[in-house]
Amino acid sequence: MRVITAAPAFAAALEAERATGRRVGLVPTMGALHAGHRSLIERAAAECDVVAVTVFVNPLQFSDASDLARYPRDLDRDVALAAEAGAQILFAPSVTEMYPSFPAPVATSVRVAAVSEGLEGASRPGHFDGVATVVAKLFSLAGRCRAYFGEKDFQQLVVVRRMVSDLSIPVAVVGCPTVREPDGLALSSRNVRLSPAARDAALALRRAVVAGMAALEAGVRDPAVVEGAMAGELSGDPLVEPDYAVAVDAATLSAPEAGRALAGDVRLLVAAVVDGVRLIDNDGMTLAASVDAPRPGGERPALQLVGAVTYGEDH
Repeated sequence: MRVITAAPAFAAALEAERATGRRVGLVPTMGALHAGHRSLIERAAAECDVVAVTVFVNPLQFSDASDLARYPRDLDRDVALAAEAGAQILFAPSVTEMYPSFPAPVATSVRVAAVSEGLEGASRPGHFDGVATVVAKLFSLAGRCRAYFGEKDFQQLVVVRRMVSDLSIPVAVVGCPTVREPDGLALSSRNVRLSPAARDAALALRRAVVAGMAALEAGVRDPAVVEGAMAGELSGDPLVEPDYAVAVDAATLSAPEAGRALAGDVRLLVAAVVDGVRLIDNDGMTLAASVDAPRPGGERPALQLVGAVTYGEDH
């Protein structure tokens, strides 16, 4: 494992690898690596010749200074886990290495309209501007590569994909399935901040998504009904403060027009604050074409479940 802290040295190291014909895989993280990150690194190692992991707690995506201060940091452990999972390079820059004028505001930032504005973007203003800015910078340094992101942070994945497409960045963005605890809780670096009682309460997020998926599998296509099933699972526990429970188009994160049924690639997303810790979860599937009106006689055409969405962590 080669640990690099200077941006020019990181860029030069990956350029040297490409010069020998090696395929580069990139796994951007904020550290506090866990089994979810391990799965990203292992997939990158399986598909690429050299894997670089970045560890940088990006201040631009935190609006709450106390949240930034509490974010877990353990670089030695991160280095060990990344090496065990198959990475050869780890880039761990300082804040001033990434933003030389910090703490003065960064003069140039990246904003991805529409997909960054609702959901987490509404609850955390400026968050995805910070994400897009740092990821654009990491992609610029890394050069042509395959970049691996977890589907657990699904809106982040959509934002990064849109940015790459709009700016013609030569990076292939690969989405990887959410890794979960045995009881279904999505792995997150924030989970370490949960008390035992809050850890149990946090399972409401997974139950909410499962309830929404069950409704879809049963043939429900009314977004209000699906969302109601999810919201019901988020309510009732005093430790859980629901934020949203939505059924949206997986590519645009937009809800169906009024009166229209869910169809195509659908993503169910939930968020809640559990005893002071913000958590998110999601899942999705591909549905057959929507039907907005019954056939004569009151019957609707059969709706076929096609299968789970596969796209190709962590905050």
